[in-house]
Amino acid sequence: MAEREQGQERRERVPHVRVAVIGSGFGGLGAAVRLRREGITDFVVLERAGSVGGTWRDNAYPGCACDVPSHLYSFSFAPNPDWPRAFSGQEHIRAYLEHVADVFGLRPHIRCDSEVTMLRWDAERLCWDIETGGGRLSADVVVSATGPLSDPKVPTEAELPGIDSFPGKVFHSARWDHDYDLRGKRVAVIGTGASAAQIVPAIQPEVGRLTLFQRTPPWVLPRVDRNIGGVERWLHRQLPFTAQARRGVLWGIRELQVQAFTKHTKALGVVEGVARRHLARTVKDPDLRARLTPDYRIGCKRILLSNTYYPALTRPNVDVVASGLAKVDGSTLIAADGSAAEVDAIVFGTGFHVTDLPIADRVVGADGRTLAEAWADGGMRSLRGACAAGFPNWMTIIGPNTGLGNSSMILMIESQLNYMADFLRQLDVLGGRVALDARPDAVRAWNERVQQRMERTVWNTGGCTSWYLDVNGRNTTVWPGTTAEFRSATRRVDLSEYAVLRVARPGTEESGAVGESDAEKVEAGA
Repeated sequence: MAEREQGQERRERVPHVRVAVIGSGFGGLGAAVRLRREGITDFVVLERAGSVGGTWRDNAYPGCACDVPSHLYSFSFAPNPDWPRAFSGQEHIRAYLEHVADVFGLRPHIRCDSEVTMLRWDAERLCWDIETGGGRLSADVVVSATGPLSDPKVPTEAELPGIDSFPGKVFHSARWDHDYDLRGKRVAVIGTGASAAQIVPAIQPEVGRLTLFQRTPPWVLPRVDRNIGGVERWLHRQLPFTAQARRGVLWGIRELQVQAFTKHTKALGVVEGVARRHLARTVKDPDLRARLTPDYRIGCKRILLSNTYYPALTRPNVDVVASGLAKVDGSTLIAADGSAAEVDAIVFGTGFHVTDLPIADRVVGADGRTLAEAWADGGMRSLRGACAAGFPNWMTIIGPNTGLGNSSMILMIESQLNYMADFLRQLDVLGGRVALDARPDAVRAWNERVQQRMERTVWNTGGCTSWYLDVNGRNTTVWPGTTAEFRSATRRVDLSEYAVLRVARPGTEESGAVGESDAEKVEAGA
């Protein structure tokens, strides 16, 4: 008894907040703004780094830029009339996020250098106990906005024999070493995703030799980018509806494109023709052009936008190895087809832990299992991209099957913020110490509908292996519909999809949380 009282006393000394947000990228800062707009100020934003920005802070490699138009890749509640380019660079997007943190008064809520190391659900108190690099705290609700592009995927020694013995410099594109001088060096770039397509043309003019290890060539379309002049910016500042109209047109075009990805994939043949002509215009060598021509349907992997990638690959100091990297022998890199290259530095553009989120190993739910363990059998799954069964009052921003193949993730984030706001309102309506836990049958029904719609999409039928798919070949990443459909599906919380948990009444033999009866749910407004 005395030990229990001492434990209770220790817990009481730990700071408690109503909401803890994890991450300060677009998702985390967006959640913070929405909380303040809902009148909630008792919250913290836990950030592992020393500043805000998320993936746009971490990815500072040469040439880093967004492949979504600037006026669509920003919050609807924080328009920026001063975007300098149609497609903005990393430095401008990061500056925008810093601006959002300042304008909306978020700085007092942000706790930098506070990486979350463990979250445990306390069933007796109906709250989350949180351990961070900056100390402990507890929260009624946790909003995880760590994002899928936050933890780089770098091959281990077991996956890439010899890498640990490589004598030169090794780093991932998302952990760029700006102190290392690439000038005159022999550099290998591993991977041909969006990052590599920007890095290669940015560093090609200064390196001595560049070797690109390409397991699968990407489809590349021309990038219709340009400077946004002073007159346009002035117009957007003076007449905000012009920026809104611009955003609306950009959004509408992409909504119309969705069916080509999800239902009528043969229509993508027209787009494929554009990509083939783009390749033919810029790469005259038939052998190189053959190595750069994909053998899968365009859209199966993320489509890249670049006017400089192909020209860079034709330069005399660039070699394209049409095979994945298999092993490392000293400073020699050996591909699966036997090709070899001597290099001084390796840049991994090998993506991120998207379908195996590292945060999932740190979240312990109501039954004592981690989120990673709960997802081990069937892959990532949640209710409406937000809540997982057995993890009460915990939700994600950019959760399972919320990604997009052709539009702005900010649209999806804002839809999830609507859901988050209504989730908190429902807790207020229910009153007292209460929690909402997604019902397993509701999670299952939602994911079955999503996977059924996924069957016809280009991401599942296009003939490629992409980071959209988990180790079992299941697409747990992309949303198979329009952003308007997702916004409609996440407009409100349906209490019938949740178990309502309450603290057991004092003086009873019950301990921990109990679920309300169906009658109690109806009375609560379900």
